[in-house]
Amino acid sequence: MTEQSKRYALRVTCPSIRGVTAAIAAYLSGCGCNISDSAQFDDKSTGRYFMRVSFHSEDGRDLAELQRGFAEIARRYEAEAEFFDEAAKRKVIVMVSRFGHCLNDLLYRWRIGALPIEIVGVISNHADYEKLVVNHDIPFHCIRVTKDNKPEAEAAQMRIVEETGAELIVLARYMQVLSDDMCRRMSGRIINIHHSFLPSFKGANPYKQAFERGVKLIGATSHYVTADLDEGPIIEQDTVRVTHAQSAEDYVSLGRDVESQVLARAIHAHIHGRVFLNGNKTIVFPPSPGSYMSERMG
Repeated sequence: MTEQSKRYALRVTCPSIRGVTAAIAAYLSGCGCNISDSAQFDDKSTGRYFMRVSFHSEDGRDLAELQRGFAEIARRYEAEAEFFDEAAKRKVIVMVSRFGHCLNDLLYRWRIGALPIEIVGVISNHADYEKLVVNHDIPFHCIRVTKDNKPEAEAAQMRIVEETGAELIVLARYMQVLSDDMCRRMSGRIINIHHSFLPSFKGANPYKQAFERGVKLIGATSHYVTADLDEGPIIEQDTVRVTHAQSAEDYVSLGRDVESQVLARAIHAHIHGRVFLNGNKTIVFPPSPGSYMSERMG
């Protein structure tokens, strides 16, 4: 790459129409861009086409110019298209209650650069992690939530999101149910994590219930938040095998570890534009071989 070269990405979703891939490639080539990675999927069941392209702008064209020039192709193929700078860090608000394993993991990955985001604030309904967050030079907001003040509490949370310019809310084991209104306002921009036992084992101690039932696999699911509790489109999942020789405490430890990994991978996929909503499910393109994600996060 030259000194002028910039690494961008393009996301496109449109009806499945012949010629769209060739049109996109021809447009980028005509703009002096060199494609370094491309992934596409044609969903026959929905008639929708999805594409993500990484490319270098060799002559230094900016995003606004590329977006304007693409307008005719977008019109022709009825496409939704977004150009973005792959090096730009997305602003994120993290919300947490009293389980801190996911928060700690995100702070560590953020600090070493394995998760290229800008954490612009942490919101909690308890003060347990205030010192931890402030020691990372990140603003901490303790907003108590009760059944009587929930609308006011959510309004305060949304003010923080808007004032910081946060593009994504991460529920890092935030144990309050969000209102339908907040879910609609932030549709596709709230990611949650939960253990994969739902709905089999509900309540305060699902890992103990799993232990008592002799479960052999435990895992975690990360998904977008919708008004339907824990039923939003799934982004990432993983499991770990357990045996009869392990204790309930082992289940908890292993479960928290897999929750942290799954949440980090889901966030990474989202901020790099690799996740497309497709009705009630998602299309998730894998990271390109040799990418920072592959090397540092597994």
